[in-house]
Amino acid sequence: MPSATWQVKTLTKEIYLTFDDGPIPDVTEWVLDTLASFNIKATFFCVGDNIKKHPTIFSKIITSGHSIGNHTFNHLKGWKTSNQGYLENIELWEQTIKDLNFQLNNKPIFRPPYGQITFSQSKALKERYEIIMWDIITGDFDKNLDKQNCLEKCIKMTTAGTVIVFHDSLKAKENLQYILPFYIKSMIDKGFTFAKW
Repeated sequence: MPSATWQVKTLTKEIYLTFDDGPIPDVTEWVLDTLASFNIKATFFCVGDNIKKHPTIFSKIITSGHSIGNHTFNHLKGWKTSNQGYLENIELWEQTIKDLNFQLNNKPIFRPPYGQITFSQSKALKERYEIIMWDIITGDFDKNLDKQNCLEKCIKMTTAGTVIVFHDSLKAKENLQYILPFYIKSMIDKGFTFAKW
C-alpha cells in the first residue's frame, strides 16, 4: 500500500490513541470525558453519516483539541466498492464537514474502514491524505472478547510509536469502558506520553 502509516517512527516514548466509527451519543462523550480526566489528546476517525446525525458531539471532539480523520461517509469496505464509489464517499465526508461549517485543525488523514483499501484507492488518496493504519487493534467491538486478556496483550504489545485502535461505537462500549482507562493508566506508569495527528 503506498505510504500508509502503521506505526510512527519516533525516538520518544509516545503513542497514538485512535478511535474509529463515532461520533455516537454517550460512547464518544464518555471517551472525551475519560481523555480529559487524564489530560491527553487523541485522534478520532469519524464516519460522515454519524457526524451529520450528531454534529454537537463532533463539535465537542474538535473543541476539546483532538484530531479528526476521514473514515468515509458510510463506513465502506474498499475491497467491495468501486474506486469511483469509494472516492465519492470520501468526498461526501469532506462536503459534510464544509456544509456543517466545521474547521479541522489537523492535516488531512484517512483510515479505511475494516482496514480494507485497494492499491489503486490508496494511490488515488495519497496526494490528499496521509493514510493511517495501526499496529495494535483492540478488537473491542467483539462481544466475546476477554477484556482482561485483551488489556494485557495491548499493554505488552505497545512500543514507542504505537498506533492503537479503539472504537467509540455501541458494539464496543462495554469492552472500551473497561479497557481504555486501565490501558491509559498503565502506559502513563510506564512513562509513555500520548500524541495525535
